[in-house]
Amino acid sequence: MNLLTNRAARTAVAAAAAGLFSLTACASTESEAAEESGGTVLVRIPDPRNSGILARGKKDGSLDKALAAVGAKVRWTGTTGPFAPAAQALNAGQLDIATGSITSGVTALTQKPGFKLFTATDPDRTGEGILVKKDSGITTVKDLKGRKVAVNKGGTGEYLLLKALAENGLAADDVKRVYLRPDQTASVYKTGQVDAWASWAAYSVAELGSGASRFVATGGDLGSDNYSFYAARTGFAEKHPKVLKALSTYLHTKSTDQRAAPEKYINVFTDRGPTAVTGEAKEIQAGILRGSGTVDPIGAEDIRRFESVARFYLERKVLARPVDITPHILDIEALG
Repeated sequence: MNLLTNRAARTAVAAAAAGLFSLTACASTESEAAEESGGTVLVRIPDPRNSGILARGKKDGSLDKALAAVGAKVRWTGTTGPFAPAAQALNAGQLDIATGSITSGVTALTQKPGFKLFTATDPDRTGEGILVKKDSGITTVKDLKGRKVAVNKGGTGEYLLLKALAENGLAADDVKRVYLRPDQTASVYKTGQVDAWASWAAYSVAELGSGASRFVATGGDLGSDNYSFYAARTGFAEKHPKVLKALSTYLHTKSTDQRAAPEKYINVFTDRGPTAVTGEAKEIQAGILRGSGTVDPIGAEDIRRFESVARFYLERKVLARPVDITPHILDIEALG
């Protein structure tokens, strides 16, 4: 099976669209009109599933309590996933808040975005990287030459791979990029259809925890600028600045707590089934959270780092044109 054909590319695009429908299937069809109900502002956020700050906030009610102080509450809709379909949902008025990485963010910013970025979190130095099987014989990035590496197009995976190649004196076409959705990749990787997988903690932890894989390079090794962010639909941000400010404060407070007590933010709803993290993977996840950054307002240095990702993508032709980041940044500290 040739995973690099045009047909495969078209399939990936169709799958991304399907992801959008999955994300927004439970959302109100009255996109703008659904904003308020009985005077309460409804904040539409993808369901966080079983881990992280928002999952903890959903379970213990602390997020709704924080938002109630500014006349708002959460409406959970769809499920958290890659930022590309979430960006489409923001643009379509079907979501109010979403999270992603700046690598996927700059790609989405080329598509007439209807959202603004309002928080930044430092890059994950240990949970993202290029996975290889321990018995693969691949011990350095240079060993990837001539191999197939799975990446998500225009997102974290493609960025990490291109960064690794650049840092090790290899050209972009020295490896074969295999474009796959992250949730499609595990089976392709495990069955040997690709030799490596450039990924991040949401997917890498399970592979590392199995004992069969390791990182040939981490984000920290590569000097990654792959910040995470929260984004708000532009219309929502303009109408409800106090809600965004309250949400930003909540996220900062809880991300600080997550670093101190990561176990509370793992397996929030269940410690069984496909969404649970167990065994060695749980320990790996806890270690990643202990070393993670906090959710903070976006500052000048963050913007410079965002711009460095955009330039890197442009130089390597991932982007077809430059992206001006600054107009899409919301100064959360300046909000009323």
